[in-house]
Amino acid sequence: MKNNKTPPFPIILGLDLGTSGLRAALVESGQILAEFSMTMPLPERDQQRSQQSVDVWQTAFNNIMNQLQQAGWTQKIDAIIADATSSTVLICDRNGQATSLALMYDDKRAQSQAKKIAQIAPTDSAARGANSSLAKLMWLADHTAANTKYFIQHQIDWLNFQLCGVQNITDENNALKLGYDSIHQAWPQWVNELCPYELPKVVSAGSLLGHVSQKLVNQWQFKASTLVYAGTTDSIAAFLASGASQVGDAVTALGSTLAIKQLSNTPLFAAEYGIYSHKLKDKWLLGGASNAGGAVLLAHFSLEQLEQLIPQLNVEQTTGLACYPLSRPGERFPIADPNLEPIIPKTDSDAQLLQALIEGLVAVETQAYRKLESLGAPKLTRVYGVGGGTRNQAWCQLRALALPATIAKPISQSAAFGVTCLIDPTTIQGNTL
Repeated sequence: MKNNKTPPFPIILGLDLGTSGLRAALVESGQILAEFSMTMPLPERDQQRSQQSVDVWQTAFNNIMNQLQQAGWTQKIDAIIADATSSTVLICDRNGQATSLALMYDDKRAQSQAKKIAQIAPTDSAARGANSSLAKLMWLADHTAANTKYFIQHQIDWLNFQLCGVQNITDENNALKLGYDSIHQAWPQWVNELCPYELPKVVSAGSLLGHVSQKLVNQWQFKASTLVYAGTTDSIAAFLASGASQVGDAVTALGSTLAIKQLSNTPLFAAEYGIYSHKLKDKWLLGGASNAGGAVLLAHFSLEQLEQLIPQLNVEQTTGLACYPLSRPGERFPIADPNLEPIIPKTDSDAQLLQALIEGLVAVETQAYRKLESLGAPKLTRVYGVGGGTRNQAWCQLRALALPATIAKPISQSAAFGVTCLIDPTTIQGNTL
């Protein structure tokens, strides 16, 4: 007699490690079964420096693992995949132990190192600038006990080491700001000349890395057969979570800053406008990140004020005020100018100022998509909005009026869910190492 029973769908654990916390999503057949989260203390920051101890990450990781075990999930998980903040890096020893603080994505101290990179790197390389992973690692080598036996760890690499013990392997999306050539799938010679540490092996996002470590089996009762896959950056995971899937689809993420990504068949690199491309399966994600964003609103208003003022705004009657809403001088995309001054208008009321700032954010987003199309990006078809900004009704209404595309509702705003979309669940059961 034939057994026609459908085999169970695998359960995938998605992990999203960011600046302020670690989030987890249990996903089966594209549906979220359960979610967990753990907040973390924010990085130490000043004008140039932004750093965080991996002890903070470790505490959050252990807490999430405990939550999963106590809820009875660890024995049910078939695969794990994670995302993390790009360009947050540290160095570690051969045992995977951190030998430095993590320099965060927005750390700017590596100014002199960035100048050295600029002298040799191609103009379209994402490794240019003090925010790049390469510049930060060069700074670490110059200011710590340099040791050629140390490994590079992006934030995602640290997390993957906790999961399966792999060393000196990273995904091609996180490798981009270290100087990896995603078109030729190789490390350029100039990166070898500048990087003070051994360059990691690079694999595609969604590649199989290995089984969970014995520690996860012993301490949190994971199945020894649970597989771990290479993930991606947090912004790409957020793109995947939205449901954007067709060439021309785009995602605008409005959090503290404004980040844009659009799906294309071909890559686009234009460092002079802060534009670069990530490989995603057989497609490319084009875009960049502006320094304009929600942080500008919070620099002028409290959350309570925003909640009171936003419903009062009349978005059908624009202020007509010139505004480029930056918190401090310097812009990355759609204008790449480290000295660009903010334009904050003088207004007659708080409501008028707030509306002018929101109009400025929409203008930056519109300019960004126009710049992409003028350089060869596909015609914009659908735009998904994600991030805390989607709770701002005035921003949503103004975008619908200004953008030359359909405004689409995202499936999810969870990067922990989005990163699981990199795995084809039908391949998990038969996947072997």
